[in-house]
Amino acid sequence: MSVPRSISFVAIGICILGAGCQKGYETIWKAEARSPDGLWLASADTVQNGGFGSAAIHTSVYLKRINISAAPTQVLVFSCEGPAPRPYVLDNSANAGGTINLKMNWLTPSHLEVTYDGHADLDFQVVKYGRVAISVRDLSGKIVHAPQ
Repeated sequence: MSVPRSISFVAIGICILGAGCQKGYETIWKAEARSPDGLWLASADTVQNGGFGSAAIHTSVYLKRINISAAPTQVLVFSCEGPAPRPYVLDNSANAGGTINLKMNWLTPSHLEVTYDGHADLDFQVVKYGRVAISVRDLSGKIVHAPQ
């Protein structure tokens, strides 16, 4: 085999490998809720990962102070059950609540309550961020954490 021919095989192989290695995840749902005083923004998104042995759905909740130019801080992470109604597509109506019926409700300007349907594992939780207390409750009524 000539050198130019082997180089073209290597180039083709690299192109095929690059085409098959896409980002592997898609945001399929997102939502926002502003605090009553307008100082905080709670946001949530559901990401569906794909791939061999790594398929999963995760829903995260973030908090951001409106008047500060910092990135949002992740305060909750759920491992969600699937399948998603509209997999790998951002569709806020079909994938509402990120497959777990997640809702964010500001009870006061300093208390964010997050509810979900219980068909998920709570993998990460911040109970207080800045002056904001964060409580989590599944819809069956079990309090996961209620700030004091």
